[in-house]
Amino acid sequence: MELPLVVGVDGSDGSLTAVDWAVDEAARHELPLRLVHGSLWERYEVRTPSTGPDRPAGQVMADHIVASAAERAGRRNPDVKVSTDVLRSGATDALLHEGNNATALVTGSRGHSELKGLLLGSVGLAVAARAHCPVIVVRGDKAGLAGTHRRILLGAGTPATGEEATRFAFHEAEARGCVLDVVRAWRCPAHEPRGAPGRDHEEQARTELDELLRDALVDHPRVPVRSAAVEGPARKALVHRSAAADLVIVGARRRQGHFGLQLGTVAHTLLHHAECPVAVVPQQVWREPGQ
Repeated sequence: MELPLVVGVDGSDGSLTAVDWAVDEAARHELPLRLVHGSLWERYEVRTPSTGPDRPAGQVMADHIVASAAERAGRRNPDVKVSTDVLRSGATDALLHEGNNATALVTGSRGHSELKGLLLGSVGLAVAARAHCPVIVVRGDKAGLAGTHRRILLGAGTPATGEEATRFAFHEAEARGCVLDVVRAWRCPAHEPRGAPGRDHEEQARTELDELLRDALVDHPRVPVRSAAVEGPARKALVHRSAAADLVIVGARRRQGHFGLQLGTVAHTLLHHAECPVAVVPQQVWREPGQ
């Protein structure tokens, strides 16, 4: 049985946009959709007027949030199987818990409690930095949200750290029947003169790119792929190219035994500035001795 696509909902505009995007994604991959809301209403029950002997106002509100999201999902595509739940924990903890049994987690860029000036809410950032399944933060312009570009963008890591993100990107491009653009950035160290050494760095980037894509190209022969090794910071190249993409995908290393936030600068920048939804795909890596 396929694991569901899990969406965090809180009734905000951002979460409703995430629901719409997730319904389309679930239909595309023939996955069930699970809508969850993390609520700590029990902590405030004594302060909140009750709407009845067995229905505290906080619980009524939480149930209404998931019911409204489910109704919206049903209107968008009645063929997608939808389930809901209210979890008695904060939003971040609820989503991280659900991620243990999810194909991917989907969240909006900001929730009700976020300040309007924030580019990305704390929940989306924390989940993307800690989850052990792919996390998709739904953000961007209308074209990127609607999927009209017919293009997926992959920020390619090294063969040792980018395997999971590459697999995810090919699977997504195949399901959508669209082009996969793969970008591997390289930089010439400041202390090296330009010229031949720079060409060496570019050649190394191309070699790593070919190695990363080799198996996936065999497994997904129908996916049209355009790969490029570009000079400069990866985060700038990917933000720029995200304006012509429907989804940008990057990997995130998850070191064994490390329990803090684990999100690189490239993923962090994309989550704040990309012009389309962003998928952060974790890759487990073993800690080297002494780290």
